Amino acid sequence: MSLERHKLLIVDDEPALRRALRTSLTGSEFDVMEARTGDEALAAMRSQPSDVVLLDINMPGMSGFEVCRRIRASSPRVGVIMVTVRDAEEDKVHALEAGADDFVTKPYRLRELVARVRAVMRRLDAGAQPQETLLQAGALEMDMERRRLTKSGVEIRLSPKEFDLLAYFLRHQGGPILHAKLLKAVWGPEYGGELEYLRSYVKMLRKKIEDDPANPEYLLTEPWVGYRFRNPADAQAAVAEEG
Repeated sequence: MSLERHKLLIVDDEPALRRALRTSLTGSEFDVMEARTGDEALAAMRSQPSDVVLLDINMPGMSGFEVCRRIRASSPRVGVIMVTVRDAEEDKVHALEAGADDFVTKPYRLRELVARVRAVMRRLDAGAQPQETLLQAGALEMDMERRRLTKSGVEIRLSPKEFDLLAYFLRHQGGPILHAKLLKAVWGPEYGGELEYLRSYVKMLRKKIEDDPANPEYLLTEPWVGYRFRNPADAQAAVAEEG
């Protein structure tokens, strides 16, 4: 990740929370700004665009979902992480459908939040680069030109659709991905509701890439939402920081 300080906008109607986040995040690699409402957030994005927005879902006036849709329409390259006090699955789905890159639920640990922000920045930085021919995560290495997957140097045979699905996961590491988005991206725009396709292929991939398919390290399930591909190296780094 670039050593350049990224601009981060906190959008929340709770002054104490904004102050705490600003104090903590300014000490990291972020220049932090604040907004109390959706209207203030949109005005701030017009006058001084941010790289990442931490956006509360439940605010007076314009909802966080609508703010997210407007930010995404005008600034598609901005990272948006939505924050909610509720752990309702429908909130997570609505957040992703509105264009959010990720979501966190209050109360959260600061290290978790910073890790999510960094993951979004990495995905945005990677998306601005030409398509990689070699994708890596943990012990997995995927050669896109030769369509070859290895784990710790040992080749793993994949069907064409398994390869395409895993490649999509590797290109979108760290973030939650809706079932419908995966289906449309890998199977085609006419798909979206065929969840059994997706579940079957994820089950087959887990058998091939996981040490213990029942306790996956890579392919995690986001209940009622979709899946999240986690690089074990990122998880180990987070544990080390926590320690």
